Amino acid sequence: MGILPVSEWASWNVSFEGPGTESGPLSSPWYSTHKTQLLGVLLAAASNFLISVSLHIQKCSHLRLACQTEPKPYYTSKLWWCGITLLGLGEVGNFIAYGFAPIALVAPLGCVSVIGSAFISVLFLKKTMRAADILGGALTVTGTYLLVTFAPNVPQELTARQVQTYLVSWPFLVYSILEIIIFCILLYFYKRKAVKHIVVLLMMVALLASLTVVAVKAVASMITLSAKGKMQLTYPVFYIMIVLMATSCAFQVKFLNQAMHLYEATAVVPVNFVFFTSSAIISGVIFYREFQSAALLSVFMFLFGCLLSFLGVFVIARNKREEHLQIPFIDCGLIPGKKLTGKIQPDSHSSRYGTLNNEDNSVKSQS
Repeated sequence: MGILPVSEWASWNVSFEGPGTESGPLSSPWYSTHKTQLLGVLLAAASNFLISVSLHIQKCSHLRLACQTEPKPYYTSKLWWCGITLLGLGEVGNFIAYGFAPIALVAPLGCVSVIGSAFISVLFLKKTMRAADILGGALTVTGTYLLVTFAPNVPQELTARQVQTYLVSWPFLVYSILEIIIFCILLYFYKRKAVKHIVVLLMMVALLASLTVVAVKAVASMITLSAKGKMQLTYPVFYIMIVLMATSCAFQVKFLNQAMHLYEATAVVPVNFVFFTSSAIISGVIFYREFQSAALLSVFMFLFGCLLSFLGVFVIARNKREEHLQIPFIDCGLIPGKKLTGKIQPDSHSSRYGTLNNEDNSVKSQS
């Protein structure tokens, strides 16, 4: 091996210097360049973990109410309200994170809530840790590391004038027209043909979510700049984005609740995560041009990190689905008016537990 020239030695040292040097990965220049993005990453990860904690607190409150001799409505439980409060704080943290980091980075970090749910259920709900949970967590953590490492590094302080320019740009107009056409087709099958397949429902949720994240990032960025003294709240585009955010979010919640009502959560969560993340990344690329100056290798590694996160979420959800199938049903063979093959489950969407369906009047009258 020959001796490297002085110029190559200099470039090698610049690329691989350790902490404390001027150009290393942990040096002051690197940190000052990425500190805003790192703040958004930490805020999004903490918020998603807080959301998973809040959901398990609500689950614990429902289990406690189910064990009582006289069940009360869930909204009378202080523990349930504690979970709702933490859920609100987590959503606010996610909203603020969009003002510091790209959409393509914040959206995939929703996998943190899936990992958190898997391990919190083991610690607090006393569920069994399985190999699929460990494998899924390892895949998701590896994918998240690649996402954070190879995410686009673009300026996050978006002014109202920049948002106006992006809003009327031809790539976004073409994307919006295509999205409206696809949404109308799905809505036609959903309303007129009564097609309520999980893919149809969650595709509509994803299309609405792409508009939601675009509006959320614009609103969060303008509020952040206004808090720093650069007033952006006087521009009409700020209020247009607020209306777009509220409207798309409301319809998104409606279709998501419909999917949760018709299908198991273990099926809805992974499919919704993949659809939501994909649509959010695409909208960020088209509207905010987040990967405009990114290298091809960075784009490939980022997409590979997304793929690993998707696989990890599916592995964890698949394990939960198997556990759910082992839950015994309640045999209705001894209930008058019910066949021996008829079986029911306690209604998890009601404020009471272990009740029969309301439409079964004959059973109610005989019991």
